[in-house]
Amino acid sequence: MSQKDYDKKPRWYVVHTYSGYENKVKTDLEKTIKNRELQDFFFDIIVPMEEQIEIKDGKSKTNLKKVFPGYVLIKMIVTEETWYIVRNTRGVTGFVGSGTDPIPLTDSEIRKMGFDTATINVDFEVGDEIKVINGPFMNFTGSVTEINKDKHKVKVLVSMFGRETPVEVDFAEVEKIK
Repeated sequence: MSQKDYDKKPRWYVVHTYSGYENKVKTDLEKTIKNRELQDFFFDIIVPMEEQIEIKDGKSKTNLKKVFPGYVLIKMIVTEETWYIVRNTRGVTGFVGSGTDPIPLTDSEIRKMGFDTATINVDFEVGDEIKVINGPFMNFTGSVTEINKDKHKVKVLVSMFGRETPVEVDFAEVEKIK
């Protein structure tokens, strides 16, 4: 892998660890990144967790459980140095990928996991008039009342049956009226 083969923008990679070492790998990596001043190459390190409610003897107890035991997700720019640092962190067995090349997660894989979907920049803002170009509300026009970038949804007040009705549509289903 030569330097030019690397992607210059940060992407999510999956790192395989010994089971039970996920949090240690995260902590050790964060320390190394700080010590070597590599914050410009590492953007996020996640051990995905989910709450699990356990009911025992009539009492409910909430535990945090690893979603992917043995894996850590890292948003980083891969260079010879960053690859080496991650690869040689104690507890890391390697990047998920083919052979020595780490393969970044696709946008759809990231969305399925429910974190960090690429920021979408929309050309409209709250108060703008937009037209619905797709979906069940196609050809309706209205004004934007709310933009939810996390869910890629926009709330629009459309005139329906003689009154203003709020509807929620996907970013891809609307366009700004020039």
